[in-house]
Amino acid sequence: MSAPPPGALYLVPAPLDFGCAEQAPLDDAMPRRTLETAARLTHWICENARSARAYLKRIDAHCPLAAPLLQQQLQELPREVHKKGDHAVSFDARALLAPALAGHDIGLLSEAGMPAVADPGSSVVRAAHELGLAVRPLVGPVSLLLALAASGLNGQNFAFVGYLPQDGAARTQRIRELEALALRSGQTQLFIETPYRNAALLQALVQTLQPATRLAVSAGLTLATACTHSDSARQWRGLVAQRTPDKHTPAVFAIGR
Repeated sequence: MSAPPPGALYLVPAPLDFGCAEQAPLDDAMPRRTLETAARLTHWICENARSARAYLKRIDAHCPLAAPLLQQQLQELPREVHKKGDHAVSFDARALLAPALAGHDIGLLSEAGMPAVADPGSSVVRAAHELGLAVRPLVGPVSLLLALAASGLNGQNFAFVGYLPQDGAARTQRIRELEALALRSGQTQLFIETPYRNAALLQALVQTLQPATRLAVSAGLTLATACTHSDSARQWRGLVAQRTPDKHTPAVFAIGR
């Protein structure tokens, strides 16, 4: 008897409301086709099994799952991968894709947004290519692109630089480096922060940036309370208190000219 054809790796976006006080209606944030495709999968690679099950439960309310929650096969990425990043550790993800070699489609899932973009998962995607598996990204929200589009900054030339240093002096130095690059090249610089440090980062930006440098902050994207503010650093200085995202709301920061 011949072996079944290999499955594919599906990159399944998740809504951007993870950790927020409110949740967006799932069918407002996610295309129907994405939900239908996710509902038929029974094998998953994820950051966190608990949050993955919570998302699958939300999907089930719109598109019945092919297998009950307790029968879904979930494998978690190692802690060091989603804490340090796929490119900071040496991790061979091929073993996680064994179900695909046995004929099962597999979903790759992060806690919010598109897996492998500002989130773990690129090691799994690389492994899928090495094994000759089809990689199929599904449509869904990507906070970086939504924030860039809403910023009014250069959307033709941009870079995502991840997290800035937590240490105050190192963070200030990094802000100055990114600002110099943005002003010299016109390249928009995008970065993120853990929500409970939003206020500290925004304060550092406003204090460090040159007055004419443009700063944009998008918070709570896809939620009913979503907002984007984009002004010069000079204009921001009198408005920080009103515009600081709360400590539970994910935000994307961008600077440019």
